[in-house]
Amino acid sequence: METADVVASSAALIFSAVGLALMLVLSGIGSAIGVSIGGNATIGALKKNPDAFGSYMLLTALPGTQGLYGFGGFFIINSSGDVSGHMTMLQGSEIFAAGLVLGIVSLFSAIQQGRICANGIASIGSGNDVFAKTMVLAVFPELYAIIAFAATFIISSTI
Repeated sequence: METADVVASSAALIFSAVGLALMLVLSGIGSAIGVSIGGNATIGALKKNPDAFGSYMLLTALPGTQGLYGFGGFFIINSSGDVSGHMTMLQGSEIFAAGLVLGIVSLFSAIQQGRICANGIASIGSGNDVFAKTMVLAVFPELYAIIAFAATFIISSTI
């Protein structure tokens, strides 16, 4: 193997590793922030209505799913066997792009979902029956994380 091929393959592996890291880190950060937003709202709502803890807990946990999408994307690409050995720059760039897309979309989706859930939690704490409506509204930001996860799956099948 020529030196240029080794350098290109090494750069491709670095791109893919950075992409996989971004996928995990950004989706995990988004989920941690989103869940914390919901958790903070729960603490406040418990003072007013402690009997609704089950509803609060489900709404608080909802933004955590984006971290799971990041891990799922990581698992799909990493288990394909293409992230080791010789890799082209195109393959490394595809994995980097998938990681960047899934990571950033999950980051923002989880934070926005946490905000919606927090408002629902505050409203439930004030005595309003809005659990089901909050769940429906909270699904909208999640949809974009699901689309990014699906795109990652499609990208992994072309690598």
